[in-house]
Amino acid sequence: MLEGNLLKVIPVIALPQVVSMLIDSLYNMADTYFVSQLGKAATAAVGVNDSLMMIIRAISLGFGMGASSYISRQLGAKNHDEASRAASTTVMTAMGIITVISVIAFIFRDPLVVILGATETSKAYSVEYASWILFSAPLTAASVCLSQSLRAEGSTTYSMIGSVSGCIINIFLDPLFISVMGMGVAGAAIATGISKFISVVILMIPYWNRKCIIEIRTKFFTPKAALYGEIARMGIPTMLRTSLFSVSTILINNLAGSFGDAALAAVSVANKSMKFVGSAVMGFGQGFQPIAGFCWGAKKYRRVKKAFGLTSLIGVIICLVLGTGLFVFAEQAVTIFSKDPEVLDIGMLLIRSQCVVLPMHVWVMISTGMFQALGKPFQAGFLGLCRQAFSLIPCVIIMTRLWGLTGLSLSQAASDVVSFSFALMMVIPMMKELTRLQKEADAVE
Repeated sequence: MLEGNLLKVIPVIALPQVVSMLIDSLYNMADTYFVSQLGKAATAAVGVNDSLMMIIRAISLGFGMGASSYISRQLGAKNHDEASRAASTTVMTAMGIITVISVIAFIFRDPLVVILGATETSKAYSVEYASWILFSAPLTAASVCLSQSLRAEGSTTYSMIGSVSGCIINIFLDPLFISVMGMGVAGAAIATGISKFISVVILMIPYWNRKCIIEIRTKFFTPKAALYGEIARMGIPTMLRTSLFSVSTILINNLAGSFGDAALAAVSVANKSMKFVGSAVMGFGQGFQPIAGFCWGAKKYRRVKKAFGLTSLIGVIICLVLGTGLFVFAEQAVTIFSKDPEVLDIGMLLIRSQCVVLPMHVWVMISTGMFQALGKPFQAGFLGLCRQAFSLIPCVIIMTRLWGLTGLSLSQAASDVVSFSFALMMVIPMMKELTRLQKEADAVE
């Protein structure tokens, strides 16, 4: 990561993450597909619980990515024991906190799904699905943190194998539990829980076999304020960014629900389709982060800048190709999940409007990842908050009030344009700073 040709290193590091995210998106689409056979209300329930899963994942990512940034920088500086302490402490603490939160959420699951946007017709399905999601939440925390720790040291293949294995198993279990065993919506959630357990076991194998640079062991559990402070520096911006995405999703679900189950189902279907396309590019962005962290820790600032430029170029090219394809075949994408004319019309507008601005959206995510990898919490946090708080939520509220369901459908695309403008204003000074730091490093040598 410090010396290799970036045109080879970036794809090698990123490809396993791309595959992992594509498979993860595919299993989410499979969940929605099999549940959609039960009707609009069931499809809407999955969309509602996406927000719950995002909140759980937001907290997990806060720990995992906060530690990942710190681990990469410590490994770049050859502080291996400190990296192991960060990884071990993160996994154990995240599981404990998520367990407590899940127990509280389970007790209040009925009012919780209403807050998340469930309608009267989808509430029963939503409660059923949420119950099982909460049972498996600690496993979600473990799988996210273990995967991020592997990525931090560049072991993206191990990370991919763990994530992909669980996703593939989930895809096979979905029809078995939902249709064959007649468990309905609960079957989809149970399949997800089992897949998470399998992912955790597989992700732990390289640690058990000592195939990694860092170690996950109880002896490295170090619950000290200084370590938590380092994790929080980058973890809190990630958690806020992802949590606010959950908040905006809840807001969209509630507004869509006011237009009926068809609108709520269309939002769910469109989100799944866009996630599948965007995941390929975001996988490249996440694969770039350990490279940036290593090079920053080793004071190779010119290489950080070059890696960011190449990742951005690759991302935009992929976005243009995949976004164009999805724009053209938006009708077919929605029809896979629902042939309801109302769901089809709303879903197509949601997908096509977001395809137009997909390169902007993904470049903002790559930029945010760069700031995160370099240990820049303010910039990473601001960009994350910008997209979810400063742009999306106002766009959703204002555009829905002005143009109703059409405004709601176009609000995500509008917010991506706004957040792209803010990202440009922050990335340009960062590039100048990298140039200055490299000149200073060259002068010392």
